Amino acid sequence: MRLYTLHKKQNLPITQQQAWDFLSDPKNLKTITPEYMGFHILSGAERPMFAGQIIQYIVTPVLGIKTKWVTEITHVVDKQYFVDEQRFGPYALWHHKHFIKEIDGGIEMEDIIDYKLPFGILGQLVHPMLVKPKLEEIFNYRTQKLEQLFGKY
Repeated sequence: MRLYTLHKKQNLPITQQQAWDFLSDPKNLKTITPEYMGFHILSGAERPMFAGQIIQYIVTPVLGIKTKWVTEITHVVDKQYFVDEQRFGPYALWHHKHFIKEIDGGIEMEDIIDYKLPFGILGQLVHPMLVKPKLEEIFNYRTQKLEQLFGKY
């Protein structure tokens, strides 16, 4: 089973506190997710983010197929980073690190996602044609949406 990594960075002209307030609120994930994905939080977003938090979503990533996704927030360091890990969902492994760092005139957001696909060799075959382009599309949408909300750096 192959491990893949998606690495994204984005600079925004906001304070570290503003970035943290927005990014650490699970309810804001819907705002930065493409509408066609049908993102809907089922439970777990009623409180501010904390280590051990379980959040359940419904997403429709491809072909109109609704998928339940359960993540756990495993690590949180206030205003610096948090980690979410899939407990149930479409990936064999999903480990997503979110870093927020103060830079001159704003912040740098960095996402590092390590993931594995199910279905062995079949998963590896569809990765370059379906999974990788879809993840790139989702994160490009997020970049554009955050720039609409907070401005360009």
